[in-house]
Amino acid sequence: MFSKSCEYAIKATIYIAVQSNEGNRVGLKDIAREIASPEAFTAKILQQLSKCRIINSVKGPNGGFQIDKSEMARIKLSQIVLAMDGDSIFKGCGLGFKECSEKKPCPVHDKFKLVRNELRRMLENTSIYDLSMDLTKGLTFLQR
Repeated sequence: MFSKSCEYAIKATIYIAVQSNEGNRVGLKDIAREIASPEAFTAKILQQLSKCRIINSVKGPNGGFQIDKSEMARIKLSQIVLAMDGDSIFKGCGLGFKECSEKKPCPVHDKFKLVRNELRRMLENTSIYDLSMDLTKGLTFLQR
C-alpha cells in the first residue's frame, strides 16, 4: 500500500517520538537499527521528514533527531504519507488504471472509493503521539 520509504518514514517518526518523549535525541545509526533499514536509505528519509518539518534535525556533537513534545499530537500519519508518497494513495484507481472516475469508473471504483476514504480518515486522525504511546506501553512494536 505504502512505498518502502514511506513505511520506514512512519517507523522512524514513531521511534523518534518515543525517544523524544523520554527527552532523548537519536542518531541516524540508532534509528536505522531500530527500524531495520539501511543507513543510507534512512538518511534520505530523515532528510525528507526534516525538510517537511515533521522531525527536527539538530547538528553538532549532541545532535540528532527529535520531535517537539508539543507538536506530536499535531503530526498525523497523513503528513508522513504526503511527504514520502504524495497524494496518489488518495486518488489512485483500485485496478491501477490511469483514468478512472465517476464518469468512467473501473469495475471496483465504487468499492475502492469507500476503502480509500476510510484510509484517508484513519491517516488524518491518527497522531504520532498516539502511536508512540502505544509503543511505549508495549501494545505495539516496530520490528518482528
